[in-house]
Amino acid sequence: MSGHLHHHHHVTEKKGLLISVFLNLGITLAEVAGGLISGSLSLLSDALHNFNDTVAMVASYVAIKLSEKEHDEKRTFGYRRAQILAALMNSILLIVAALLLFRESFFRLINPEPIRGYVMLGVAVVGLLANLISVLLLKSHASHNLNIRTAYLHLMADTLSSVAVVLGGIAIILWNWYLIDPILTVLIGIYILKEGIGAFVESVEILMESVPAELDLQEVKRAVESLPEVENIHHLHVWRLDDKNVLLEAHIDLKSDVTISVADTIRQKIESLLRKRFGISHVTLQMEFNSCPEKSLIRKSL
Repeated sequence: MSGHLHHHHHVTEKKGLLISVFLNLGITLAEVAGGLISGSLSLLSDALHNFNDTVAMVASYVAIKLSEKEHDEKRTFGYRRAQILAALMNSILLIVAALLLFRESFFRLINPEPIRGYVMLGVAVVGLLANLISVLLLKSHASHNLNIRTAYLHLMADTLSSVAVVLGGIAIILWNWYLIDPILTVLIGIYILKEGIGAFVESVEILMESVPAELDLQEVKRAVESLPEVENIHHLHVWRLDDKNVLLEAHIDLKSDVTISVADTIRQKIESLLRKRFGISHVTLQMEFNSCPEKSLIRKSL
């Protein structure tokens, strides 16, 4: 049943991404034309960001397809980290997009130009509606998949950008306040930069096989060593394969020299504890009886 649900999630994720790709391509073309006709920097910036997002979503789609491939003798953990690589690439694109927005808005702030507000407003409204559709398509998947979340963040940034451009168009029509255009561009850039850095840090943490932030190794140690059969847990390694699967390997020093069958029963008890209490999906334990000379929690050298 869980395999069926996992497959269903991937199918709906892929459909949502494909629809969003075509919507964003349409928005990009419309905003480039509208930005050139109206002279709006924020509209052209939004077009750049939408194109950036289209590339990001194509990468996310390809990564999902790759992650569905079965593991083989070359990649024994499979291709799941393809989605993390896509998330890393998407986060870098977000950061680059933000820096480009800052650059363009600076030049427009020191040299403001007249803007045709009605054209800017009309195109921005169309872009906003299309972005809202894309956001709704991916919203339910963004919380449990880092790859989808970075694509979703691109779309959320687009939606906020479109809202800002709509407000800017209204301000230009009503008050001829042309400086609103680059000011809004800076605000959009700040949001994009913040989200991009957050996604970048999380992607790097996974690729560097860091211990998940929510996991306390000392708490894991106390929990395992509270079992009456266990003397010590040492040489502990915990990392994330992707944004969902946490892996653990460790040496378990037992209090007595038991048979293999008894040791296996203890191992199963420890694995059950780690899965239920800490959400660790894959556990590998080496059972021992006073055989490791060095028993620190973290092995100093591999």
